[in-house]
Amino acid sequence: MNRLKGVIDLHIHSAPDVRQRKLDDLELMEAAVQREVRAVVIKSHHVPTVDRAALVNRIKEEKYGDSSDFQMFGGIALNRFTGGINPWAVETALKLGGKIVWMPTNTSENHCRKEGKEHFVSITKNGKILEELKTVFRLIHDFDAVLETGHISPKECFLVAEAARDAGVRKIVVTHPEFHIVGMSLEDQKRIVSDYHVLLERVYAQPIGKGVYKKNLADNAAAMKEIGCEHFIAATDSGQMQNPEWYHTIAEYIDYLYEYGFSQEEIDLMTKGNPGTMLGIKQENQHGEEYI
Repeated sequence: MNRLKGVIDLHIHSAPDVRQRKLDDLELMEAAVQREVRAVVIKSHHVPTVDRAALVNRIKEEKYGDSSDFQMFGGIALNRFTGGINPWAVETALKLGGKIVWMPTNTSENHCRKEGKEHFVSITKNGKILEELKTVFRLIHDFDAVLETGHISPKECFLVAEAARDAGVRKIVVTHPEFHIVGMSLEDQKRIVSDYHVLLERVYAQPIGKGVYKKNLADNAAAMKEIGCEHFIAATDSGQMQNPEWYHTIAEYIDYLYEYGFSQEEIDLMTKGNPGTMLGIKQENQHGEEYI
């Protein structure tokens, strides 16, 4: 049985990047096609990834034709390197086919303050969402893209979710709420799901300092059981040299969920249905019913 067939991973770091990565874009594509993966999203903290994904898809099509339905997607993270809260950069990325807009990640105010760094990107002023961010939300709505919360604080996640919903954004994902930099409590995860109908993206592992990574699988599975699989996306956030190759991390993740007691249907929902809905990809569950 090919346990990765049809899987969609919304969060992978690949090369080229300013950090060394386990796989480059083409190696990632080859690994995904070989395993019949449906789609991946490549993410960078520093540059938009949309044009890279488009070139990979062109190469995949020329090499494999109709024998593979794999697609690679990209997006943009609103860090210092892309101009911060920059509606022009967002509009350009979305016009090129970008699917995800991440709020600031490693240069967010929350991340930088927790690590004692300066020159961060703020998303609020005097406790209110920036006007430029409201424009970003309208663009995300107009292009039916996905808003991910990046590395902002739990309080900011609630502000963003409310303002984005007010702007008509339909697809909101809280990025790795278990990551210690984000640090969203389980109670807040329950509340943001209940109040704003967002999805929670729980990832394979997180950095804990000095190049060491901690697996999140046990915490993720417990949260999924308590809150409900329908509210989750299982992603890897993989690509670091310290962690296994992406295809090993997602396979280990799926195996862990099986061993924890999740059904095939529940795992498919978190690895195919929910992420597919975010990307607008129609897939069928084991009963032949479409997720969207």
